[in-house]
Amino acid sequence: MSQSVLLTIARASIEEVLQGDNSINRSELLEQYPILREPMATQITLYLGNKIRGIAKSKTVERSLLEDIIYNAKIAAFEDEDFDPLVTSEYLHATIQLTVFSPDGELSHQSEPIVKE
Repeated sequence: MSQSVLLTIARASIEEVLQGDNSINRSELLEQYPILREPMATQITLYLGNKIRGIAKSKTVERSLLEDIIYNAKIAAFEDEDFDPLVTSEYLHATIQLTVFSPDGELSHQSEPIVKE
Protein backbone atom coordinates (compact mmCIF):
# COMPACT_ATOMS: atom_id res chain seq x y z
CA MET A 1 0.00 0.00 0.00
CA SER A 2 1.43 3.34 -0.95
CA GLN A 3 1.69 6.25 1.43
CA SER A 4 -0.58 8.25 -0.84
CA VAL A 5 -3.51 5.96 0.00
CA LEU A 6 -3.12 6.70 3.71
CA LEU A 7 -2.76 10.43 3.11
CA THR A 8 -5.72 10.35 0.72
CA ILE A 9 -7.81 8.80 3.51
CA ALA A 10 -6.71 11.55 5.90
CA ARG A 11 -7.58 14.29 3.40
CA ALA A 12 -10.92 12.66 2.52
CA SER A 13 -11.78 12.53 6.23
CA ILE A 14 -11.39 16.28 6.55
CA GLU A 15 -13.24 16.88 3.29
CA GLU A 16 -16.19 14.83 4.58
CA VAL A 17 -16.70 17.37 7.35
CA LEU A 18 -16.08 20.43 5.18
CA GLN A 19 -18.48 19.18 2.50
CA GLY A 20 -21.00 17.59 4.84
CA ASP A 21 -21.07 14.18 3.19
CA ASN A 22 -19.81 10.63 3.69
CA SER A 23 -17.54 10.06 0.71
CA ILE A 24 -15.14 7.45 2.10
CA ASN A 25 -16.04 3.99 0.83
CA ARG A 26 -14.80 1.99 3.79
CA SER A 27 -15.76 -1.44 2.45
CA GLU A 28 -13.96 -0.84 -0.84
CA LEU A 29 -10.82 0.37 0.93
CA LEU A 30 -10.84 -2.62 3.29
CA GLU A 31 -11.26 -4.98 0.36
CA GLN A 32 -8.40 -3.40 -1.60
CA TYR A 33 -6.08 -2.94 1.38
CA PRO A 34 -6.66 -5.60 4.06
CA ILE A 35 -3.95 -4.09 6.26
CA LEU A 36 -6.37 -1.23 6.97
CA ARG A 37 -8.31 -3.71 9.15
CA GLU A 38 -5.33 -4.17 11.49
CA PRO A 39 -5.41 -2.31 14.80
CA MET A 40 -2.80 0.45 14.70
CA ALA A 41 -2.36 3.81 16.36
CA THR A 42 -1.76 6.97 14.34
CA GLN A 43 -0.97 10.62 14.74
CA ILE A 44 -2.16 13.35 12.39
CA THR A 45 -0.44 16.73 12.44
CA LEU A 46 -1.73 19.59 10.30
CA TYR A 47 0.61 22.42 9.33
CA LEU A 48 0.01 25.83 7.81
CA GLY A 49 3.41 26.85 6.55
CA ASN A 50 5.82 25.72 9.24
CA LYS A 51 3.36 26.14 12.10
CA ILE A 52 1.26 23.39 13.63
CA ARG A 53 -2.45 23.97 12.96
CA GLY A 54 -3.88 20.89 14.67
CA ILE A 55 -2.78 17.56 16.07
CA ALA A 56 -4.38 14.33 17.24
CA LYS A 57 -2.69 11.16 18.44
CA SER A 58 -4.11 7.83 19.52
CA LYS A 59 -3.32 7.01 23.11
CA THR A 60 -4.13 3.32 22.69
CA VAL A 61 -4.63 0.86 19.87
CA GLU A 62 -8.42 0.57 19.84
CA ARG A 63 -9.40 1.11 16.21
CA SER A 64 -8.42 -0.32 12.86
CA LEU A 65 -5.81 1.63 10.90
CA LEU A 66 -8.57 2.93 8.61
CA GLU A 67 -10.81 4.13 11.43
CA ASP A 68 -7.88 5.59 13.37
CA ILE A 69 -6.75 7.71 10.41
CA ILE A 70 -10.31 8.95 9.83
CA TYR A 71 -10.84 9.68 13.53
CA ASN A 72 -7.53 11.48 14.12
CA ALA A 73 -7.75 13.54 10.92
CA LYS A 74 -11.15 14.88 11.99
CA ILE A 75 -9.99 15.53 15.55
CA ALA A 76 -6.83 17.36 14.38
CA ALA A 77 -8.78 19.50 11.94
CA PHE A 78 -11.88 20.32 13.94
CA GLU A 79 -11.55 19.44 17.63
CA ASP A 80 -8.01 20.28 18.72
CA GLU A 81 -8.64 22.46 21.79
CA ASP A 82 -5.68 24.72 20.96
CA PHE A 83 -7.16 25.85 17.62
CA ASP A 84 -10.42 26.95 16.06
CA PRO A 85 -11.95 24.43 13.66
CA LEU A 86 -10.19 24.31 10.30
CA VAL A 87 -11.87 26.27 7.50
CA THR A 88 -11.73 25.47 3.80
CA SER A 89 -9.23 28.20 2.94
CA GLU A 90 -6.82 26.84 5.56
CA TYR A 91 -7.41 23.24 4.46
CA LEU A 92 -6.37 24.05 0.90
CA HIS A 93 -3.01 25.33 2.17
CA ALA A 94 -2.49 22.70 4.88
CA THR A 95 0.18 20.04 4.88
CA ILE A 96 -0.81 16.78 6.52
CA GLN A 97 1.72 14.62 8.34
CA LEU A 98 0.56 11.10 9.14
CA THR A 99 2.53 8.90 11.51
CA VAL A 100 1.59 5.23 11.84
CA PHE A 101 2.77 3.35 14.91
CA SER A 102 3.08 -0.15 13.46
CA PRO A 103 4.51 -3.28 15.08
CA ASP A 104 7.55 -2.79 12.82
CA GLY A 105 8.14 0.75 14.04
CA GLU A 106 7.07 4.30 13.37
CA LEU A 107 6.31 5.30 9.77
CA SER A 108 5.75 8.92 8.84
CA HIS A 109 4.41 10.40 5.59
CA GLN A 110 3.64 13.98 4.62
CA SER A 111 1.39 15.42 1.93
CA GLU A 112 1.83 18.60 -0.02
CA PRO A 113 -0.80 21.33 0.30
CA ILE A 114 -3.51 21.30 -2.36
CA VAL A 115 -2.75 24.97 -3.12
CA LYS A 116 0.90 25.94 -2.89
CA GLU A 117 1.75 29.48 -1.94
